[in-house]
Amino acid sequence: MSDAIRAETVSIGAEQIQAYQARPLGPGRYPGVVVIHHLPGYDEATKEMVRRFAVHGYSAICPNLYWREAPGAAPDDAAAFVRAQGGIPDEQIIRDVTTAAEALRALDSANGMVGVIGHCSGGRQALLASTATPVDAAVDCYGAFALEPPPSTSALRARPIRDRLPDVRCPVLGLFGDDDKFPSPAEVAELAAELVQHGKSFEYYSYPDAGHGFFSVDRPSYRPAAAVDGWQRIFSFFDRHLGA
Repeated sequence: MSDAIRAETVSIGAEQIQAYQARPLGPGRYPGVVVIHHLPGYDEATKEMVRRFAVHGYSAICPNLYWREAPGAAPDDAAAFVRAQGGIPDEQIIRDVTTAAEALRALDSANGMVGVIGHCSGGRQALLASTATPVDAAVDCYGAFALEPPPSTSALRARPIRDRLPDVRCPVLGLFGDDDKFPSPAEVAELAAELVQHGKSFEYYSYPDAGHGFFSVDRPSYRPAAAVDGWQRIFSFFDRHLGA
């Protein structure tokens, strides 16, 4: 496989949403992946993930979920502003992920299959997207507050999406850490039980000695062994369900 890619900032959809896109340059038909950035925002580490997917044979795109609320702001500043406002409404997330998925399917090199992945708040949002957007596979990396609301001390106003779980429309992979508190291992087990009860395909793994943010190479929470194994599981899962 060639590692030649094209990566750039693009505008997508009728609203011209700011997004970061990377795609393979070699000939062929490629599946797509919508990357949902974490709560800290549309940052350099997330864009590196987008490029990583392109190197592995996927067209990938990350919509800037904060572009309306904080246009032109640095990622940390935009994230602080959005967090103080309580976060981004779920229906807006669904619209933006749907727009990103449509942009991927419209590429002349698309094979028609699109997955979604998110970390932290993006993990919850990837699970949310699996209930309401046209995606073929979803990966939830330590997404919190899917079943229970944030603690009262938090400014976030994320609502549980337990009542949406019967609407999950694609296979889901979950990657979590045993040392995480949001979500805790008990909440992960409850999520798995709920999805199985509804007849959904959910495979998950929780890593020992890893907590929240173990994929984040630029943070103290980074756990190389868990991240390396997690990436292998992600590519294997998407290869199976998206036809890479």
